[in-house]
Amino acid sequence: MSKQYTREEIYTKLLEILVEDFEISKDIITPNANLFEDLELDSIDAVDLAVKLQTFTNKKITPENFKEIRTVDDVVNAVEELLK
Repeated sequence: MSKQYTREEIYTKLLEILVEDFEISKDIITPNANLFEDLELDSIDAVDLAVKLQTFTNKKITPENFKEIRTVDDVVNAVEELLK
């Protein structure tokens, strides 16, 4: 049984990962921020992010799920869905 997280906890963890691991300024991270255009992540970063989220959730994020993700809010939604 995986731990249940609130949207806020998921968002806070995602924020922490983006700031600490990807050195993105907290000021530009918003729910609507595009991971690739606004936050300047590349495909390698996206894979790293998926791995870090897998560690956080103890669930495997499929590449198909991750392909649809564009914004910070999309990541939160995907993680939330994964934990159901």
